[in-house]
Amino acid sequence: MKIVIFSFLMAIVLPSFAQQENDRFMHNKTKMARYLPSVTRSLGGSFQQFGGLNARVANLPQYEHLKGYTPTLGLGWMKEKNRIISDMGLTLGSSMSRHRNEKSSTIRYIGFNANAGYDVLKNEKITLYPLAGIGFQAYQAIFYKDNSDVDFNDILSSPAIQNSTNPVKFNNRFWVYRAGAGVSFTSPKYPSSSIGLQAGYTGSFQKSAWRSKENQSLRNAPKDRISQFYISLILTSKPWMMMR
Repeated sequence: MKIVIFSFLMAIVLPSFAQQENDRFMHNKTKMARYLPSVTRSLGGSFQQFGGLNARVANLPQYEHLKGYTPTLGLGWMKEKNRIISDMGLTLGSSMSRHRNEKSSTIRYIGFNANAGYDVLKNEKITLYPLAGIGFQAYQAIFYKDNSDVDFNDILSSPAIQNSTNPVKFNNRFWVYRAGAGVSFTSPKYPSSSIGLQAGYTGSFQKSAWRSKENQSLRNAPKDRISQFYISLILTSKPWMMMR
């Protein structure tokens, strides 16, 4: 009889306890939503000419000059509170133009940036904002020579010829400022996600000399600055724990 009564009481108490836990979870989830930023993923491109380095390469027919367009991928976060937008992100870029079996070149970089903006539209579906910030970008330029006329046995037997067939690599680093604008669209059906665009300009505070692949300073090295236009498709979503 005691077992029956105990089971009956548990059947009454457990649903109530589960409801309290669910209410507490929903309260915590709502509270977290006010503080946690949204995750951003981006796909785009940047446009940059390195005139100093390309000028040196122009006098050497065994090398190809660097391309100006670089596809990019990005990952970061964005937060809006009282129409003030904060945004941080990591960007990877590569011109993907290298062909290691022939004369070619590629430029690749990694960048980090932090930005702030303001939503000029008081609209739940559309966010339009100017954006400004600072960042850091590290570049590597790689030049491949055409080695198709080099004899296989010569490479095996001669360390000097081995070294002559290796690609040439240079590194550079820049502190940068950014200015641009963005727009995002949110569907009422999926309020936790949005899609949008960002575009703008990135410039370096000063010119910087190219270094060896080991980041050593070089005498008479060409200098360049960042003068870059960028555009990106931005996909934004709440963290996975907020989407349940």
